[in-house]
Amino acid sequence: MTNATLLTDRALPAVRLERHMADPPAIVWRALTEREQLRSWFPSDVLVDGGQWVIGAAITFPFPPEVVDMTLTGEVLEVDEPNLLAFTWGAETLRFELSPHDDGTRLVLIDELPATAVARNAAGWDACLDRLAGLEPTSDAWQPRFRAYAAQFEPVIGLQEGPPAGYKGGQP
Repeated sequence: MTNATLLTDRALPAVRLERHMADPPAIVWRALTEREQLRSWFPSDVLVDGGQWVIGAAITFPFPPEVVDMTLTGEVLEVDEPNLLAFTWGAETLRFELSPHDDGTRLVLIDELPATAVARNAAGWDACLDRLAGLEPTSDAWQPRFRAYAAQFEPVIGLQEGPPAGYKGGQP
């Protein structure tokens, strides 16, 4: 688990997570943009209209039906290969910043989102970024992370919600 940082200096609150990846930015970039690689760590499938990460491209995010019956939509906002990728994910904005660091990559994820979802998403992104880094979190890793983040963030931004309505279990 990393320590997610709460950012309150913008229109919506955001959670910031940072990881060191062993691979160089060009390799990490492919993990962020190639559908087959995204499937190994991202919480939903990622279908980019036209198959190209270009500004303005529409994105569809169908979740596995065994986890939750939900499909989000989004749009590519920024692309600077292999340094920056930003897109909307439902009501959220995800920003991935990559920079060379110690023979690998420093990856920073900033998720700007509704205040009630900050602890839930911090815990979920912790697990996702573990998988991206080649670590396999335990199936129940999300719950203690959520409790810790909720305790940390609630005094600042208010009550934190758990999984979305209709959540059936599995990896959030």
